[in-house]
Amino acid sequence: MTDDNRQLGVELGELGDELESADYPLSEDELLERYGDEEIDMEGETATLEELIGPLNEDEYRDYGEVEQAIMNMVGDEAIGRKNYSDRTPPAAGEQRQDEGAPDQDDQEGQESF
Repeated sequence: MTDDNRQLGVELGELGDELESADYPLSEDELLERYGDEEIDMEGETATLEELIGPLNEDEYRDYGEVEQAIMNMVGDEAIGRKNYSDRTPPAAGEQRQDEGAPDQDDQEGQESF
């Protein structure tokens, strides 16, 4: 299993390799017939490929990129970790942001910092 098969908290595992090497284009029916029962891990939760992309009712997937994008569009919040969190963006104008577990946070006493 390669690191390429984990993205945004979604683990495709061997399914990712199989989808990458599939012959495209594939109709949605063909795709789900072949791979629909395969499970996708999302930060401790799992769902089948059919549960994720079946509701899209696409006619056809032209390549692996379209399948991967459909999966990423349909995963729930459980796959993305903390909502609205980024340690890379600066605070917006007027935003008072303090690092989690930083000194001077009264409710953070005794909390371990990771």
